[in-house]
Order: sequence, then C-alpha cells, then structure tokens
Amino acid sequence: MGPQSLLYLCLVVVVATQRVADTAYPTIIESALSIYLEGMAQSEQEPRDDPVTLPEYDFIIVGAGTAGCVLASRLTEIAGWEVLLLEAGGEENFVMDIPIVANFLQFSEANWKYKTVPSDKACLGLVNKQCNFPRGKVMGGSSVLNYMIYTRGNRRDYDRWEKLGNTGWGWDTVLKYFMKSEDITMPELAQDDKYHRTGGYLTISYAPYRTPLAEAWMEAGKEMGQKVVDYNGPTQVGFSYLQSTTKNGTRWSSSRAFLHPVKNRKNLHVKKRARVTKILIDPTMKAAYGVQFRKNGRLYTVRAKREVILSAGAINSPQLLMISGVGPKKHLDDLKIPVIQNLKVGYNLMDHIAKGGLTFVINDTVSLRTDSILARTENYVDYLAFHQGPMSIPGGCEALAFFDFKDPDNPDGYPDMELLFESGSIVSEMTLRRNFGITDELYDAVYKPIENEHTWMVFPMLMRPKSKGRIMLRSADPADKPLIYHNYLSHPEDVETIIKGINKTIELSRTNAFQKFASRLHDIPIPGCKQHVFGSDQYWECATRHLTFTIYHQSGTCKMGPRSDKSAVVDPRLRVHGVKNLRVIDASIMPEIPTAHTNGPTFMIAEKGADMIKEDWGIKTTI
Repeated sequence: MGPQSLLYLCLVVVVATQRVADTAYPTIIESALSIYLEGMAQSEQEPRDDPVTLPEYDFIIVGAGTAGCVLASRLTEIAGWEVLLLEAGGEENFVMDIPIVANFLQFSEANWKYKTVPSDKACLGLVNKQCNFPRGKVMGGSSVLNYMIYTRGNRRDYDRWEKLGNTGWGWDTVLKYFMKSEDITMPELAQDDKYHRTGGYLTISYAPYRTPLAEAWMEAGKEMGQKVVDYNGPTQVGFSYLQSTTKNGTRWSSSRAFLHPVKNRKNLHVKKRARVTKILIDPTMKAAYGVQFRKNGRLYTVRAKREVILSAGAINSPQLLMISGVGPKKHLDDLKIPVIQNLKVGYNLMDHIAKGGLTFVINDTVSLRTDSILARTENYVDYLAFHQGPMSIPGGCEALAFFDFKDPDNPDGYPDMELLFESGSIVSEMTLRRNFGITDELYDAVYKPIENEHTWMVFPMLMRPKSKGRIMLRSADPADKPLIYHNYLSHPEDVETIIKGINKTIELSRTNAFQKFASRLHDIPIPGCKQHVFGSDQYWECATRHLTFTIYHQSGTCKMGPRSDKSAVVDPRLRVHGVKNLRVIDASIMPEIPTAHTNGPTFMIAEKGADMIKEDWGIKTTI
C-alpha cells in the first residue's frame, strides 16, 4: 500500500468517525473499509502511466478529458493502430467521484484554475472583477470537475450547425452518436428506443436520493401548467429531475466510462502529468508530424505517423494551436511567433452563464447543508456502504426546467432559458468566497446574515447567448496562462433573458408547493445595486452583472465551418484548415453553443470524430 492509499484510508475513516458515538464505530468503519476497497479497485482499473515513450505513434491525442478518453477508446479498437494519450494532470480518485463534493474539486490540483481578464460588464462582485474558470486537469478532464448533468440540447441546434455548412452534423445524424455512447438506467426512458439505448459505455441515471424540495420543484412546475418531460427525448421544454452521468450513485467520468474497460489494450499508451508545449508542424508542407511535451522536468519529442488530435478543451486547444503557429496573424506577429496558418483561433468563445445567488429562505430543515449532512451518521453509512443518501446528489443540483420565452405557448419550443434547481444554496464562505471568488464586502453584507438558515436556490441560465468572447496568448511561453476575455452580457438581449428567468423563478417560489415551506426571496440588496429598487428589472440587471456565474461550458474557440467561412478553424471533418494531419475534437469546435450542458455534446462530438478518422484512413464504420 502506497502512502497516498494509506492517507486516503485514514482520511475516510477519520471523516466517517469524527462526529459519531463510540457505539456506531463498527458500522462506520465497515462502511469506510468498503469504500476504501472500492476506491482501490477503481484506481487499478485506470490505465497505467506508461514508463516508456515510443519515438512514434499512429495517433497522438492531446488531453484525456471528455473527448480525449472517447477517442483513445475508439481508435484503439483498431488493433494495428498505436495511440498515445497525453494528459497534463494525474489520476482520478474515488473521492472525486462522490457526487456531492463536485464544487470542492475546484480547490484541488485537478483544476487548471483559470481566471478571466477583469471586466466592467460582468463579474463585478467577484474579486478583482474576475470570473473563475475551472477546467479539468486530471484523467477524465472536466468530466471529473463538472456537476454530471447530462443534456443533449435541442434538435434545432444541430440542424443549425448543418445549415452553417457543416455537412453531416444535423440532428438525425448526431442523435445516433449520442445514443452510441449511452447506457440509460431509467426503465421508463429506456423504453423509448428512438431516443435512448442501453449497453453503451456512458451510464445515465437519476440520483438515488431526492429532497422534499426537489419534489416541490416538480410540483411547482405542474401548478404553473408545465409538463414533466424527458428533455433528452422528443421535446425539451418542461420540468425534470436531472439525468446525470452517474452510475450506482458515483460520478461516471469519461475516463471511467471509456478508458477503464479497455485499460489492457496493448496499443493504448497513456502518459500522465505530461504537459504538451507545442504541436510540431512542418512550415513548408504545412503538415503536423508530432508534439513536444514536458514530464518530470524533461522535454520529449514524439512523432505521429498519421495524425495529431487536439482534445485539450476550449482554452488549451486554441492556446496550443497559437503557440504552434496556427492562429490570427497579427496576434502571432505581435508575439514573434512564426505564422504557419492564419486562422481565427481563439475567437467565438461562448459559455452559458447565470445570475448567481438567487436564494430563497425556508422554515424547515429539509435543504442540503454541508454541516447537516456531516452531522448525521446515517449519511456516511448510506453513501460509503450503499452509494445512497444526500451525498449521491450531484453538487446539490437535483432538477431543472427549460423555458422558451420567445414562444412560451409552444410545447415543442426552442429554450432560451434553463432554471437549474439546487436544493441547498451557495450560502457559505467556502462556496461563495473560494469557489466563485465573491468579494468579502458583498458576502458579508448579503449572505452572512443567512449563513445558518435553510435555503434553496436557482441558477437562471442563459442558453443561447449572443455575447461572445476571445482567448488570446499572454506570451509565447506555453506555461503562461492565456488571456480570457469572456465579454459576458455585452449584448442587451442576454440581460433581458436572464431577467425573465429570475422573474419566472420568483413566480415558482410563490406556488403552493414552495409555500408549504414558507419560501421567501432573500432580499438583502447587493451593495453596488442599492441605487435601484430591489426586485425591479434595473436591480436584477445590476445584480446579474455583479454575480455573474459561469456554468463551465466554455466552447467555440476553434470553430467548425466550411472553407468559405472565414471565421472557421476546422472543417466539418474536424481537420484544421490548411494544416494536414491535425484535427481538433472537443467543445472548442462548436460553431454555436447548444442548449445543453456541453459535456453530453462533447461525448457526441468525440464519437463522431472517431468514426470520421477511421473513415478517412480506410476503416469502414457502422452507426
């Protein structure tokens, strides 16, 4: 047993026993031992860090995130292909896969810990007016840091992609790739074989535990005339409990889903804690032929016989392209980086954002509070032994609702708003001050007075933002984090839509379902917004600009489009325009952000991308 494993065992036992009476020790210790053994078994299932690096591979995949793990799994199905998967982070461990701890992972080394450039339009109530941008730096990438919410988006999203010139990306095609991954565990959904399937690598399930507040959310929707829907089925508008990438009450990351089952393939080679510093591109032939990466202080050069595939995400993929000479000519010239191909890399940055801190106080002890969860012995036993209880709820999020405010009477609408329901709140110093970076002044004035209250909250999430930002290099040094200009709320329609979402949430709070708990809107005004009448549209705009929260869906910075699209970086087969043997396959290729939490669409993009690679190298595929 290594020191890390021993520390893990001690941590589990200490946490599990610190608040319980002596008479409960045997049950708790047995439960802790059970999850320890499960965690050890899981760690043995992750592909090992290969000690030897070959000089050449058929394919080199940069980034073992959501897309990279799918690609590594699918490409190594071809026994004659040697595949190298490079990941800057380390191993995923079982503690990361306890759903309730999702937001705490942002404080770990599994996070790149990006911050945006200060803005005068959004994130005004955050330290230095900067938003935190968590991104996964671990096997499994951001699928290990996220809240596990699985949504595909609307059919119109993908039909729109195809109309923009991206042949083969319409709904009828991409639905097959969503389904290819899926192992749906809800019997009532599995019956609909037009939209769901069982047997794929990616398990989709409901959390095994629900609070009374989540049930109230669903009842509130019915009171307001809304339907309960399968939002990954034929229509999206309506209310639902969360479908999540979880299995048996644990996180089901891309690594666990796609790499663990194939860890013994001899043609799969994995290097962890390997930071790629450059893509090697022949400037004359304009063809990628390998990568450079750093590991343990040593610089390695590895060649690719067939292709280099960037799956480093919406921040790292454009950064690596630009450092390697693929990007906007003027920007690269300014940094004295030799330009190989002039493309709009780093533009088109999109994200889903929400007004944070929309909180409702209740008169009952039914919300999720960390102190309450940790104080109850049965919660440890429920989770450690059975993977049930409140610790199985993904980050405290339990349900959602989609609305189309432009066409509210259309049951088959095209949502512009998601209300993400959380049966607890962000009312804690740990969450607000560290997670979201809220200033001490704002926290002390607005949230400290209700720290001891039971509360629930909603994120009114903008689904089809018109505001777009940009990623730029800080320098030519790959170790320097890039400049992130989010440009949130620069378009007035984005503000108007979020305000509609806030008002709809307040309506829901007044239903009988929530008044059973005497729900009331927390109404201490934000200090920087006191000049406006609390509850007015002007106040809510000010509050949104102060507490602007990313939903971690950064995308679009290596836009997919035909050659005629001057803003496109990759073509519809995800090949970088003008550079041979180089593809980008991750959320950065999205031409427009879908009405979805982007992890699900990224699985789809990788599944489709893997088939396109096989086809382009003469391998017949079926879907």
